[in-house]
Amino acid sequence: MATASLTPIFSSPLKTSRTTALTTTTLDQHRNQVVLRRQILKGLVLSPLISDQSTSNPKDTPALRAGNVQPYQFILPPSWKQTRVANILSGNYCQPKCAEPWVEVKFEDEKQGKVQVVASPLIRLTNKPNATIEEIGNPEKLIASLGPFVTGNSYDPDELLETRIEKLGDQTYYKYMLETPFALTGTHNLAKATAKGSTVVLFVASANDKQWQASEKTLKAILDSFQI
Repeated sequence: MATASLTPIFSSPLKTSRTTALTTTTLDQHRNQVVLRRQILKGLVLSPLISDQSTSNPKDTPALRAGNVQPYQFILPPSWKQTRVANILSGNYCQPKCAEPWVEVKFEDEKQGKVQVVASPLIRLTNKPNATIEEIGNPEKLIASLGPFVTGNSYDPDELLETRIEKLGDQTYYKYMLETPFALTGTHNLAKATAKGSTVVLFVASANDKQWQASEKTLKAILDSFQI
């Protein structure tokens, strides 16, 4: 199978040449993960590369236009399609000073699952301006606050199967694996969160049992590709 070029959906690509160091895995394990990720992502397209905030683009989100979210990126298979975010969930009505989290973008493939980017005002989680994710709290504390935005309804700490801490350059990410039998988003959820500026950004990949059985590795690779 030919490898598709990595093409931005939006107009201005981000720089992706960053040094990666996983704090929870050895160097050999990380190398193995990188090889596996490259194998899984063969033929995928880069989506979305949110355009530079200085570039006017009708596909930019309300929060990007307001300067409340830093550009981010993740990789999706070509079969995934962007879906509509309801206006009440998009933050369009409350920018630039939203008090509650909002949904940035959503993508879906009926055979593999769905992903969404959720943004939360930093002030909702801490009073410290421009706090790092470590300064907000440990992974368990953060998911306790943002868990309902992963599941679509409620969060039970017993649903949390795994947490990891990942470093990409000077940016720290918290990663989660959850088994959520009562979630509206799906029975299996993966999440990755980081803080930058005045916002905490949460990337969520969700699947039902059938999708998870067929696409677990793909969903994990998609999650790994997210960065801000």
